[in-house]
Amino acid sequence: MKPGPFRYHAPESLDAAVALLAELGDEAKVLGGGQSLVPLLAMRLATVDHLVDVGRIAAMKGYERRGDTLVVGASTPDVRLERAADVAVAVPLLARATPLIGHAQIRNRGTVGGSLAHADPAAEYPAVASALDAELELRSHRGTRTVPAAEFFLGVWTTCLEPDEVLAAIHFPIWAGRVGCRVGFGVREFGRRHGDFAIAGAVTAVELDGAGVIARCAIALFGLGPTPLRAGSAEKALLGSRPGELDAETVGQLAVGDAHDPPEDLHGPPEYRLRVGAAMAAAAWKDAVEEASSA
Repeated sequence: MKPGPFRYHAPESLDAAVALLAELGDEAKVLGGGQSLVPLLAMRLATVDHLVDVGRIAAMKGYERRGDTLVVGASTPDVRLERAADVAVAVPLLARATPLIGHAQIRNRGTVGGSLAHADPAAEYPAVASALDAELELRSHRGTRTVPAAEFFLGVWTTCLEPDEVLAAIHFPIWAGRVGCRVGFGVREFGRRHGDFAIAGAVTAVELDGAGVIARCAIALFGLGPTPLRAGSAEKALLGSRPGELDAETVGQLAVGDAHDPPEDLHGPPEYRLRVGAAMAAAAWKDAVEEASSA
């Protein structure tokens, strides 16, 4: 099939883009890399009157470190994050999650902002943003507002973005390890084939203090509900303990305990996704602890 008719706009500045969106209202849709939106249009699962392509806006590409935050332009291609050594050092979860996204061709065109704005609950970047408590910078003709990841994702393919807003940048906190502390990270997912969306997955981060006690941790699940899920119960149980006090399998079970609405589809019933999610959370937690312990 082919998309329905629409008018194409390619503004070359962020101000021009938000002005267009203010003028066109809910008749317009922002186009990032197109790896999610274009197939929806081609299959007539979505129709638009106007496409506003932000891919030419230089100010929305690239990244820079600002203190203890890595600010990533929303139009930055996935592949740039995958290959950047300084990103791997600053925000390891970004670099480690990126190779799991689709195939190389998709990562060449897909963008970090496009993935977050599309808000597929089985996608990797929303879970990374959730785990790290990232903040999303939204621009409109009314100004700029910053929204925490926990408030950005509202449901399947649904975010708090208003029709006249553009996701301009994402602010990822850097877990560099405070004085005397060590950090570790893990990303695991399971899909039927390489490049498929995950049936379930997990991203984890842990910080051990000088005595080997868990001073900070984060666990986020994807594929187990309408939005990425922070495993608050597991995080609470882990804080203040030593890594060996709870084995990885127990951590995995605690993590999925907060998943109250896992989907049922052709991949299997909710119970199956919970088992897979628990296994992925356990493996990702084990990876993070091993890295932190050996740092």
